[in-house]
Amino acid sequence: MARAKMDAAGVDQVAIETFAHYYGLLERGETGLIPESTIEPVSIDRLDDVQVGEAEAADAIAHTVVVKLNGGLGTSMGMDRAKSLLCVGRGLSFLDVIARQILDLRARYSAPLPLLFMNSFRTSADTLDALSRYDGLQVDGLPLEFLQNMEPKVLRDGLLPATYAKDPTLEWCPPGHGDIYTALRGSGTLDALLDAGYRYAFVSNSDNLGAVPEPRVAGWFATSGAPFAIEAVRRTASDRKGGHFARRRTDGRLVLRETAQTPDEDKTALADLDRHRYCSTNNIWFDLRAMKAALDDRDGILGLPMIRNVKHLDPADPSTPEVFQIETAMGAAIEVFDGAQLIEVGRDRFIPVKTTNDLLVLRSDVYEIGADFALTQVAPEVPYVDLDSDHYKLVRDFDQRFPDGVPSLQKASSLRVDGDWTFERGVQIVGAVTLEDQGSQRVPAGQVLAGPDA
Repeated sequence: MARAKMDAAGVDQVAIETFAHYYGLLERGETGLIPESTIEPVSIDRLDDVQVGEAEAADAIAHTVVVKLNGGLGTSMGMDRAKSLLCVGRGLSFLDVIARQILDLRARYSAPLPLLFMNSFRTSADTLDALSRYDGLQVDGLPLEFLQNMEPKVLRDGLLPATYAKDPTLEWCPPGHGDIYTALRGSGTLDALLDAGYRYAFVSNSDNLGAVPEPRVAGWFATSGAPFAIEAVRRTASDRKGGHFARRRTDGRLVLRETAQTPDEDKTALADLDRHRYCSTNNIWFDLRAMKAALDDRDGILGLPMIRNVKHLDPADPSTPEVFQIETAMGAAIEVFDGAQLIEVGRDRFIPVKTTNDLLVLRSDVYEIGADFALTQVAPEVPYVDLDSDHYKLVRDFDQRFPDGVPSLQKASSLRVDGDWTFERGVQIVGAVTLEDQGSQRVPAGQVLAGPDA
């Protein structure tokens, strides 16, 4: 039934076979869990300790293509269009900054550096319209986008494809960003890139403006000879609930264990920052030839570890039936390739925006957008921000409470806001500041809020 539904919707045949592979795992009762007893911690090299020559860096970037994952709508923040359309500063959206970063790199390195977006059917039109202002952004002979596949949500009770007459679009879900390899192949984009002479791909999330295709990193990857690599960062307290890298005991392969793949009894180990020290930036490099060979050898199905997510059919309506969304993680492909590597990079290459807490930091003066449109952290530290979700979770509510711009956070260590506070122009946060719930309140223009440690 799921095959017929996908076929009728025009889903690529390899994507259908990939879904069938994971449905079989689900049907057999597999959970995709990775117990702590099966893995051990990893130690990795630092990019700062690597020597890369200018010639190697320039040659590598000349043979690199950039792919941005851009299928997200920002629904958790109340959006119904591409999250990358959000303004991040200076009147620029994520898409504006990405496009200008690429155009600047092309000019400085005389490299073609094609830019491609993996869009969903929900983000394609908005994204292409926003990028149409940039003449020459699309490289001749290559597409500016390819589409992420879609798959049916599966009822938890009975494993049948879900139906929802009220809104049939909610019967479908994306297969996770691990779908990028299937989509690249099925769309013909992988072959087009190889035919055009490109060798390396740099893939990252469109909401991470720190993920610049830096020639030095490209040079490291090219000279390493690795078929696949991921940029990793040291985990901090804010990463305790997130995934991490490890090494599988049975065969020594690197693995990426996500939270949804961790048994409940191993959640303490998951949160142990001394044991599991590195998490993924989702900045990924791979050799296009090696990827094509792996996909061809496996009939288009890499066989990434399954992530079984339990959701409600309508995420906004808990009375709707529970469904399985079968997903895979892009970074999990690290265990497919012999010789795959990790490299530790600085947090300046990992500036994701998943919540309005992150958006507040990005729009503040913690970061500066340079002439090359790369972000530079100008504050001594990135402050911890925790905004009351009842009043700030959705972008429209967030914007209403910062009508004249966000406060200065350059001297802040943390900002916690409980209750409904509206910030007028020119507010400064110094040290660790907490605003208690006192009903609807305003912070007057120009006020300096200083914590006890200021």
